[in-house]
Amino acid sequence: MDSDREICSDHEGSGNEKGKGQLSRHMSDSSVAATEDDDDDVDKKIDVGPQFTLKEQLEKDKDDESLRKWKEQLLGSIDISSVGETLEPEVKFLSLAIKSGDRDDIILPVPETGNPEGLWFTLKEGSRYRLVFTFQVNHNIVSGLKYTNTVWKTGIKVDSTKEMIGTFSPQAEPYTHEMPEETTPSGLFARGTYSARTKFVDDDKKSYLDISYTFDIRKDWL
Repeated sequence: MDSDREICSDHEGSGNEKGKGQLSRHMSDSSVAATEDDDDDVDKKIDVGPQFTLKEQLEKDKDDESLRKWKEQLLGSIDISSVGETLEPEVKFLSLAIKSGDRDDIILPVPETGNPEGLWFTLKEGSRYRLVFTFQVNHNIVSGLKYTNTVWKTGIKVDSTKEMIGTFSPQAEPYTHEMPEETTPSGLFARGTYSARTKFVDDDKKSYLDISYTFDIRKDWL
């Protein structure tokens, strides 16, 4: 392929930062530790070349049979005639689910505008859980969707996580992405109220979700 922006395959990768009193995380071998400098990466613009609509993407390589079929496979059953003229992708986050073997799933709708009001959720100390995000992609392909999450307690950063989610084509059905398993800390000093900021950006550093909220860690689930 040339150097122009092309439809690309899924990105994979994840990372976190661990330390005393931090939220612990069981990660795969592909995990990459996040550092203090990683927080600045979101603000750095990467030149990935010109953007194309879906129709332009397919037209560019219509004479390359194998490449055309590969792109059509990535796009699935999407109706190109209805969305192919739009340049910018639209990514809308619908809900956050907290899954734990200790209780029924907690389903939290993601506010369309602004931040969640008050305490958003409560976690049980020493419990294993997974976060599951549900989101919709419309109009065009979103490339290199990345998740970052930072947690503070009493103004001190206690956890910083970065996860490459992947590349997604628009489709009628929402996507569901399950994050790696986490374990909440336990003990007297681990309990209390935490503040957090969650962001999702793409390869262009375009932000699709940026919310701040609070949550509690307690002796038991509410």
